[in-house]
Amino acid sequence: MSNRVTVFGAGAWGSTMAQVLHDAGNDVLLWGRSEEVVAEINSAHTNMKYLHGHVLPSELKATSDLEEAFNHTNIYVLAIPAQQLRTMLAEWKPLVAADAIVVSTLKGIEVSTQKRMTEIIEEMWGVSKVGVITGPNLADELVLRQPAGAVAAAVDPMLADFIRELFRTPYYRTYTSTDVMGCEISGAVKSVIALSVGISIGMGFGENTQAMLITRGLNEVARLCAAHGSDPLTAAGLAGMGDLVASCGSPLSRNRTFGEVLGRTGSMEITRQQVAKTVEGVSSAGAVVEIAHRVGVEVPVIESVADIVNGSLTPDAALQRLMEITTKAENFIR
Repeated sequence: MSNRVTVFGAGAWGSTMAQVLHDAGNDVLLWGRSEEVVAEINSAHTNMKYLHGHVLPSELKATSDLEEAFNHTNIYVLAIPAQQLRTMLAEWKPLVAADAIVVSTLKGIEVSTQKRMTEIIEEMWGVSKVGVITGPNLADELVLRQPAGAVAAAVDPMLADFIRELFRTPYYRTYTSTDVMGCEISGAVKSVIALSVGISIGMGFGENTQAMLITRGLNEVARLCAAHGSDPLTAAGLAGMGDLVASCGSPLSRNRTFGEVLGRTGSMEITRQQVAKTVEGVSSAGAVVEIAHRVGVEVPVIESVADIVNGSLTPDAALQRLMEITTKAENFIR
């Protein structure tokens, strides 16, 4: 069944999500802050700044008018930078429909509060119908309609089913979950692990090192999920392992790419200059460590990345510290 949907955020990910929703048979309006990007989408059906020469569906419309965006529907899909979410939600609150359905596609933890994205949405907008869509979805591949899988998660199973159907296309296979917390924790932590893998590649290390970081990183994801009362199996699914494989294994991943430059140069300043994009793992690393400490979970890989990005450790020193940690049974939970 066709629905009217507004996607907020006309970057690479927002534009890609808008195309998926359009291909699922929905009437989609894409909101973007840049009038130039909006005009290009409406006239040339391209978004050269974020999606190179890819041609978007001609029926897909864009706007920079917030009132038009909110008046289009009560179904909102958020694809904006995680650390800007609270500010933008506060600005938009007067326009939100009382019966709004909100789908977050954001992966991160708010630095100042250590809150998940759905927690911020519920707090700022006072809405109850909030879910997430998450998984191993690199925009540059998904926009080409290459087969991909995702998880539609909501506490209410009926809402999870609704989100699944909202995004269902022949190339986008979506499964449901009620473990919103586990999906969001997995999505945030995988960005940090992908940074660690990128750093190791930049330092010149190979697949053995990458496999160690990915596997031990997944262990940290699973233990964080379990400590928060989430289903540890979420970490083994598309929201956890699936997303981790894509983010760690692909040069299209911003987090891995940022990590590679950081591992090669050892300098956050130089890396920020060379990778001028939003890299959520950099922002979220410290917040994830705080969350882990709050529940008493040891996360040495995540801590090492946090110390590298805050400048207290060099990549060499961080790897040395990791290799000196006393080992236990591989699947030790506490």
